[in-house]
Amino acid sequence: MKSELFVDVQPEEVSIALLEDSRLVSLQKETRNIAYAVGDIYLAKVKKLMPGLNAAFVNVGYEKDAFLHYLDLGSQFATYSAFLKQILVEHKADATIPKMKRMPDIDKHGSVTELLQPGQELLVQIVKEPISSKGPRLTTEITFTGRYMVLIPFGDKISVSQKISSTEEKLRLRQLIDSIKPKNFGVIIRTSAEGKSVRELHHELKTLLRCWDDTVAKAIKANAPSLIFEEESRIVGMLRDVFSPTFESIFVNDADTFAQISKYVDLIAPETKDVVKRYDSEIPIFDHFNITRQIKSSFGKTVSFKSGAYIIIEHTEALHVIDVNSGNRSKAAPDQESNALEVNLRAADEIARQLRLRDMGGIIVIDFIDMNKAEHRQKLFEHMREVMANDRARHNILPLSKFGLMQITRQRVRPALDIVTSEDCPSCHGKGEVQPSLLFTDTLREKLDYLVNTLSVRNFILYVHPYVAAYLNKGLISLYRRWQWELGFCFKILPDESLAYLQYRVIDANRNEIDLQEEKDIASSATKSKHRTKRSKED
Repeated sequence: MKSELFVDVQPEEVSIALLEDSRLVSLQKETRNIAYAVGDIYLAKVKKLMPGLNAAFVNVGYEKDAFLHYLDLGSQFATYSAFLKQILVEHKADATIPKMKRMPDIDKHGSVTELLQPGQELLVQIVKEPISSKGPRLTTEITFTGRYMVLIPFGDKISVSQKISSTEEKLRLRQLIDSIKPKNFGVIIRTSAEGKSVRELHHELKTLLRCWDDTVAKAIKANAPSLIFEEESRIVGMLRDVFSPTFESIFVNDADTFAQISKYVDLIAPETKDVVKRYDSEIPIFDHFNITRQIKSSFGKTVSFKSGAYIIIEHTEALHVIDVNSGNRSKAAPDQESNALEVNLRAADEIARQLRLRDMGGIIVIDFIDMNKAEHRQKLFEHMREVMANDRARHNILPLSKFGLMQITRQRVRPALDIVTSEDCPSCHGKGEVQPSLLFTDTLREKLDYLVNTLSVRNFILYVHPYVAAYLNKGLISLYRRWQWELGFCFKILPDESLAYLQYRVIDANRNEIDLQEEKDIASSATKSKHRTKRSKED
């Protein structure tokens, strides 16, 4: 299977698209410099205890108080709490975890009021980002994630990924980590550690331990609430979760990000460092590799797949609902039962892809086409388990109910990726009346004149819809060429598939978007018109 990764870095947002055999299977979008992301560590303060929920609301600086349940305190909370007291209250400079005496695990059925009190300072980590009207969810069981392992301060266990099948390799890794890890630190060995040398594992362990030491040093000087630790590069953090040495290519459209990713890949998989490639064309990277078109066709309410069948995806506050329809199938099976099974199997393939693509979590209810035979329902259930086996998010699939419904629970860490594929008219903004489309080229000409002669902008790119770009380039002496002769060869006009029909955007030489306010343009046009009238009168 051919796997490729594409990284689109924009001033406000980063998008990572994973393609398998040229088909989009995963899309991650994240705002740059986002706060309260999964993995961030904060020095926070307990605000209010809720004995009925056996939880506490904690102030981490977000507009909504964060939620910390008793079960998220971790079994070693007593040791953790004693360490925080030493560094935050008693200010012991020489306090380190290996010197700590381990205290007994806390009672699993205890009460939050026995361990926490309002005003108490805690070192907490985000495990679920703010979703809808809810604040972040927290844990005091701090972890630092690397490529090969996860470091857990105050722990003492060494766990090995169940995906490592070899008993000998599990024993080797367990003994190796046990010989190099400090006292009172737990480690989870990840699947990617299989076959790695002592040097590679020891190097990463030292890196993670350094992260913990830096976190403690910042916590001592900080005032709650404040951010204590975040990924060195959020883009590299996103890449770490999806990276595989089997990638044939990784295309990046930003020079700084290209350097970061090249350094990261060279560190964890030096033999594959040549797969990272810089994309420097002026055509948007997602347009060039046909990703924009796949996004437009995959994120709507209705998603079609083979032979005319389609699924309808609806979202509610509590769950996601997916309805399977056979549509106008061109290749129908000879009987209704076989036809239903065929459509359901193909729908299962598309649904598994959609769950990964949209990062849908929580409860998912799927209304498959009714099937009478028990063996067909069992075959569909087994097929769904098979196609979701590669899904990294924790999930649980239940067999079809007697009503033909399948229920799936899937780990929800971030809000579901909801991309609006319908387009509002850029001229009327949904009011129903637009300016004459025939005059759109006149509008563009005025914009270019305003940019070149009024704002004195040079070497900029005007992106327009592909149909408009084709019209502007039509003919031997096209409108585009004529405008360049009139205004100077200081701009380019290029197509962008993400734009609506009468929409446009301008990017300057530094890759920053120029916001052209309508009021400015109208005012400038009126001013220029007055100047022309005044000059004609003087002449």
